[in-house]
Amino acid sequence: MRAPRASTELAEPLPEADRVAGAPHPRDTARLYGQERAEAGFLDAFATGRQHHGWMLTGPRGVGKATLAWRIARFLLATPEVEEDGFFGAPPPPTSLDIPADHPVARRMHSLSESRLFLLRRSWDEDKARMRAVIGVDEVRRLKSFFNFSAADGGRRVAIIDAADEMNPNAANALLKLLEEPPAGATLLMVAHQPSSLLPTIRSRVRELRLGTLDAAQMEAALAQAGTETDAAAALAELSGGSVGEAIRLVNLDGLRAYAQMVELFAGMPRLDRIRALQLAESAGGRAAEGRFDVLLTLFDLFLARLARAGVAGPFATEAAPGEAQLFARLAPNPAAGRLWAQRQQDLGARARHGRAVNLDPAALLMDMVLQVNETAARLAA
Repeated sequence: MRAPRASTELAEPLPEADRVAGAPHPRDTARLYGQERAEAGFLDAFATGRQHHGWMLTGPRGVGKATLAWRIARFLLATPEVEEDGFFGAPPPPTSLDIPADHPVARRMHSLSESRLFLLRRSWDEDKARMRAVIGVDEVRRLKSFFNFSAADGGRRVAIIDAADEMNPNAANALLKLLEEPPAGATLLMVAHQPSSLLPTIRSRVRELRLGTLDAAQMEAALAQAGTETDAAAALAELSGGSVGEAIRLVNLDGLRAYAQMVELFAGMPRLDRIRALQLAESAGGRAAEGRFDVLLTLFDLFLARLARAGVAGPFATEAAPGEAQLFARLAPNPAAGRLWAQRQQDLGARARHGRAVNLDPAALLMDMVLQVNETAARLAA
């Protein structure tokens, strides 16, 4: 059974569930920045003969978990299984996961035609013309069939599950049975954004590789590789929380300028410029501005979180927008003010979730949130 070939038919004309909009697919990402520790952890296990059948790659969204999974898969399938020679001894252990782009395995993986690789991800719903919301049990059954049919070929076989926390309960139980009795030569690489949502019995049967966030220099290099040139890598690293995927989303939706506009608006509080506030809110109105609405809600929550943290822990080393540090010092001059802003963040976050759930007008919801922030600023000023 050649499940990867079925995926190839969907890869070109249809969206891919495991791809960040505006960025190369993880299988086409040549380098992985900022995750040397995770790579070294896998290489150490490989070199010392402690290669596990199941690996769970964890960390925030967009930091390179899927890229690492593809790098490991490429490495395993392109590296020959070498037995120790009695005269010359064992070859030196590999020091890198790098495989040349012109290697036959790399070329086959690029085109999703590598017969020893299975990619498990959310599939396309032809009836509804959209990606399915979860990975179902049928997909996991196809994974089990892949291992059964490819067993006769021998050698290593790899499955990438992206993302494991998108499986529904039946799919998770089916995967658990596979982990309990792993096929010979099989390696399962599970990308997990929220590993706590997985069954404890799944987590106990895999080894974890934890990936961290990127600093400004690593962010700049990763964005350049993705084809996103910017002179504001430090600000993007701040606003994205060190996530390349989130930074690309912010660039695509003009998030840096939106955050700067937000800081400029709040700089006048508690004397709110209502015209400017209305312009900001109305920029997220209408179906065509759904992406703008999403990013404004994200930035609104982030602004309040940073404001609260600045009050409690002191100023940030890097500003995410001009004037941010001065504004934070005025609105959150002490820990008590920081705690008040933290409570306001929780309240407005709940308000935003409720507003979205009942389909409130985006402009009205944002304007109400701005007024709530202004009211809090007035309380502190008094």
